[in-house]
Amino acid sequence: MITLVDYDAGNTYNLQKAFAYLGVKTNLTDDPKEILASEAIVLPGVGAFQSAMKILKAKKLDTTLQKAANDGIPLLGICLGMQLLFDSSSEYGITEGLHLIPGKVIELPNKKGFKIPQMGWNQNKLLKPSSEFALLENEYTYFVHSYYAKCEPEYVVSEVEYSANVPAVVQNKNVFGMQFHPEKSGHIGLEVLKTFKERIVFK
Repeated sequence: MITLVDYDAGNTYNLQKAFAYLGVKTNLTDDPKEILASEAIVLPGVGAFQSAMKILKAKKLDTTLQKAANDGIPLLGICLGMQLLFDSSSEYGITEGLHLIPGKVIELPNKKGFKIPQMGWNQNKLLKPSSEFALLENEYTYFVHSYYAKCEPEYVVSEVEYSANVPAVVQNKNVFGMQFHPEKSGHIGLEVLKTFKERIVFK
């Protein structure tokens, strides 16, 4: 079973619907024991980095997720959930993250012709053809965010061009992140979740 981490950070309902469509049972919980007993974990998220980390720490889910990742359990962070995987964020001051992928989260550059937040569809450029998520090459996925991950290229599977080169999918061993919302990305989003299920979780 795939566990969705419950920490009041939004978009869990649509994710559960998407996984149900794919025939995957999910468990929405904030119980550390249930999370650590999962076959895979999804960390969703909509909102601010600082308040999300405060909730994770209050529920002792920060250490739970770190242990799960160290134990080799596949972990997928989505949107804010992806950003939380990194070392820190500058949103509302410097806040420490989960330290599961090296890098930091910073504000999208405010450049002429680009509205902040990035909101809408953007085309993925694949950087790692050997990745399980190679199906994203040239595909459009749906983004809503004002901050993005700044990290070394070795962790970037695909990126999109906006006011900066924005990592769209990242990976560090069994830890994955998606800046876009697969549950809002139509057919390709479902294919991405199906790939996570079939090639990473239940391979």
